[in-house]
Amino acid sequence: MSRAGPRLLILLGLLLLAIWLSLSAGTVWLTPGAVLDHLIAHDSKDFDVWNHRLPRGLIAIVTGAAFGLAGAIVQGVIRNPLASPEILGVTQGAGLALTLAIIGLPQLPVVWLPLVACLGGAAGALLLALYNSGVQFSGVRFALSGVAIAVTLSSITEFLILSNPLDINTALLALTGSLWSRNWHHVLLMLPFVLLIPAGLLLAKPLNLIGLGDEAAQTLGTGLVRVRWLAMTCAVLLTSLGVGIIGPVGFVGLVAPHMARRLVGGHHQYLLPASMLVGALLLVLADTLGRTLIAPSEIPAGILTAVIGAPYFLWLLARFKG
Repeated sequence: MSRAGPRLLILLGLLLLAIWLSLSAGTVWLTPGAVLDHLIAHDSKDFDVWNHRLPRGLIAIVTGAAFGLAGAIVQGVIRNPLASPEILGVTQGAGLALTLAIIGLPQLPVVWLPLVACLGGAAGALLLALYNSGVQFSGVRFALSGVAIAVTLSSITEFLILSNPLDINTALLALTGSLWSRNWHHVLLMLPFVLLIPAGLLLAKPLNLIGLGDEAAQTLGTGLVRVRWLAMTCAVLLTSLGVGIIGPVGFVGLVAPHMARRLVGGHHQYLLPASMLVGALLLVLADTLGRTLIAPSEIPAGILTAVIGAPYFLWLLARFKG
């Protein structure tokens, strides 16, 4: 516990270094001094720093933090270390809604995409809630049924994409988790996170009580049904808004809480902010690598997080089964 505070500061320092690296890296590399000059000058004609790299970096920080926080909340509610929004149908529901909007309403303004994604994520979560209604809550049942719903929604999305070949490029780009072409207009779409992230952090105490078990939590005055609904609603909105802005980014919501737990322990007062910092760090680094490895072409950040997250998930699964 005494080490959690300094380790949070270390994570914050690493995130600041990562965002500075993202401002320096690109097709044209800039020295730290050049980056500082651009930031001080605030030249509106400077596309590289002010109109390209800085908004992408800010979007990566906030959405990565949202994915990490949502993952930690879901794992705390379900009490299952292998749970995350990606395997509970939330991300896939948001992705399906985006696909429907891209194919059916191609002229829809980008400002509406986060709302569309929220509706899809909420629909995926509602399917999961309906399936598990009327039975005693079980984290294992909840997670497994979530996986089934997620696979079903992903299959529908793939069918729609293949059935509409003229729209396949736009749909695939939206579903790979890419920060390509993201700008200050997309930064403004993140305003709801100003309310959602503090709301998620306020769940730390009830999540700690839920971790003690249902009976203990109820004895200590926790309304389990209310807390679970509030927590899952917050996680759904955090995830869906992130998907609406940059598309689905796999494994951040799963991996970030685990990395954070190894650093600061399981108390949610530290785990939640640590998960946010790790999620932001992962996405900033993935985006920076994605636009520098094969520059001037780009690798979507979602592909890189999957490449990192899939082996890590298999390792977690092996430990969990052991």
